[in-house]
Amino acid sequence: MAVGLHSEKGGGVVKRINLALQGGGAHGAFTWGVLDRLLDEDDIEVAAITGTSAGALNGAAFKSGMVHNGREGARASLNGLWAQMGAVGDMRLANWMQAVEPAQISQAMEYSLPFSVGDTVSRLVSPYAYGPFYRNPLQQVVDTFNFDEVCADQGPQLFVCATCVRSGKIRVFTGDEVSTDAILASACLPNLFKAIEIFDPKSGRTEAYWDGGYTGNPALYPLFNDGLPDDVVIVNINPLERDEVPKTPQQIQNRINEISFNSSLLRELRAINFVQRLLADGKLKAGEMSRVLVHMIADDALMNDLSVATKTVPNPVILHKLKDAGRSAADQFLADHKDDLGERSSVDLPEMFS
Repeated sequence: MAVGLHSEKGGGVVKRINLALQGGGAHGAFTWGVLDRLLDEDDIEVAAITGTSAGALNGAAFKSGMVHNGREGARASLNGLWAQMGAVGDMRLANWMQAVEPAQISQAMEYSLPFSVGDTVSRLVSPYAYGPFYRNPLQQVVDTFNFDEVCADQGPQLFVCATCVRSGKIRVFTGDEVSTDAILASACLPNLFKAIEIFDPKSGRTEAYWDGGYTGNPALYPLFNDGLPDDVVIVNINPLERDEVPKTPQQIQNRINEISFNSSLLRELRAINFVQRLLADGKLKAGEMSRVLVHMIADDALMNDLSVATKTVPNPVILHKLKDAGRSAADQFLADHKDDLGERSSVDLPEMFS
């Protein structure tokens, strides 16, 4: 990774960062808000993005828009993505519900009959049972991306993470490998969608892929390359901690998914912490391993109020609340830690793993 993080642009100092965007279904609207706020900062440049599931969707929209028309193009592309995902609905109802707390909306959705029936069916019926009636609802959204822009050499590098069903290993798609199928694979929850089949030149066979969250949510290692900055800003949408013990079947399953989808990220952060400690103790020479400066933007308090229902069923009110929360979290991060970019980590990894 690059030691010099600052480049000159228009006479000013630009801070270059990498983004690591987690998946989490409709809760990815939080990342929409984070990116929207970061686009306000002319002195912050995104050099690379690694994303899984909703993080891959956000990353592809961000890059496509940036290549097409710079910052305003990225903002418009993200707005268009989330309009398709359900952020635009009957705003008369949405405006009336603005005063309702997210936890109340989440609980109402979670205990509603349609969600309960749909959740039960998804656990009892395979997506392969629908035959000719099966369709992946995300395909019509992903098909709208301009992949000439998504795969362009210009703009931030993009890495999309998926899980190989046969080997259980992560596959990271980048460059011309990023396609509709690669993004659908990254967001393929196996109880909802059929596995996505893509040819793998390494194995020489067509492989089936599931959601990348099982093996990398998202993978950080693609960012440890020469030419990329040291700073990795993780946008975390799966809460690391929940104080209350989950008791209902939905709460239990939701927490299992959160722990599972955070485990790969925590493993990579633990490895980063180990390497940074060896560098600090002089047991590794500078340059032998990458220096990684870790930052995190999250709102665990809000995410603790939400549930699997608000992840899987896009609700216009919740999506807009998530976007606003993402903007606020990014704004607070910039106020507290913008000066740390290029200098030091703002996440205390030793404390996290103590």
